[in-house]
Amino acid sequence: MTLTSFYPVLGTRDVDGAAAFYERWFGFRRTFSADWYVSLERDGHELALLDPDHESIPAGYGSPAGGMLLNVEVDDVDAEYARLVTVGGLSPVLDLRSEPFGQRHFILPAPGGVLVDVITPIEPTGAFAESYTSHPGS
Repeated sequence: MTLTSFYPVLGTRDVDGAAAFYERWFGFRRTFSADWYVSLERDGHELALLDPDHESIPAGYGSPAGGMLLNVEVDDVDAEYARLVTVGGLSPVLDLRSEPFGQRHFILPAPGGVLVDVITPIEPTGAFAESYTSHPGS
C-alpha cells in the first residue's frame, strides 16, 4: 500500500464557522469549499470539516466531533499564547504550563466541542524522561 494522504475530517454543524476559526487563528487556507464540506491546508498539513447530516455519512454515524483533541506543535508556544490569548482574546480551557511528560502547552476550545492543544515539546523530567525512546515531537 502506498499512503498518499491521511488527515482528520471533523463533523461539525457549522462548517463555515469552524473553517473560519482554523483560517483566522491557525493560518489554514481553503482548498475546497461547499456548504457541507470544507477542506483546509497549511504547509502540507490538512484538516477537513463536514456537516454530519450530509447524505454521504452512513445512517446512524452522523454526529459532531465533540471530544476530539487536535495537537498543534509550534516552535514557540509562549509566542503563540501571546498571539492567540493575550492579543487575540481567546480564552484557554487549560492555561499555559510545562508538563513533566515533555510538553509546554495550553488548550483552546474550538467550534463544535473540539479542543486545540498548542504545544512545544520540551525535555521530559523524572520518570517520563526514561519512558521515551526518542524525544516527543521529533
